[in-house]
Amino acid sequence: MNKVNLEIVGLTYSESSTGAYVLILGDKLSQRRLPIVIGSAEAESIAVGIEKHRNGRPHTHDLFLRFAKEFGIEIMEVVINRFRDGIYYAMLVCKQGDDLTMIDARPSDAIAIAVRVGCEIYAYETVMDEAGIIMDDMDKPMDDDKEEHINKVASITSLDRLDLDALEDLLQEAIDNEDYMKAAEIRDEINRRK
Repeated sequence: MNKVNLEIVGLTYSESSTGAYVLILGDKLSQRRLPIVIGSAEAESIAVGIEKHRNGRPHTHDLFLRFAKEFGIEIMEVVINRFRDGIYYAMLVCKQGDDLTMIDARPSDAIAIAVRVGCEIYAYETVMDEAGIIMDDMDKPMDDDKEEHINKVASITSLDRLDLDALEDLLQEAIDNEDYMKAAEIRDEINRRK
């Protein structure tokens, strides 16, 4: 299956999903973008990994990598391999000695690990065809137009792009904030998937 090499283009607060963030991955060879709505904890972990910031205590992703290193496991690449019912799926491709193993993972967790080890991030062409967005008005270099680009992608994200864990978090946050209309909308989306 054909893979598309991706890079992190942006990470921003989602205007359409309270408490969520949008991770924007871009095809290195075209204007296609893959927006993935993630939770705040995952967004923080990805940002920490990108910035190579060291906390006094390790994040869960740091612990995972320490465990992998102790047992001689190398993270080779991350592949976003499916998009179904508004949910992205990914796998970590790992090598231990001569053995290659694929481990199912949420894309946000897999990418948090990828930024720490510096491995490549891919998506299958089928995922890009189904969930990707073509940014045809990007005449300027990405660095000059990044904020506008991120806002454009963030504005089109919706609840159907969140996984169930993120939806549950958003539901609780909406209830805590007494935003019952938003809570009802989130509840309906959760019920639709069950």
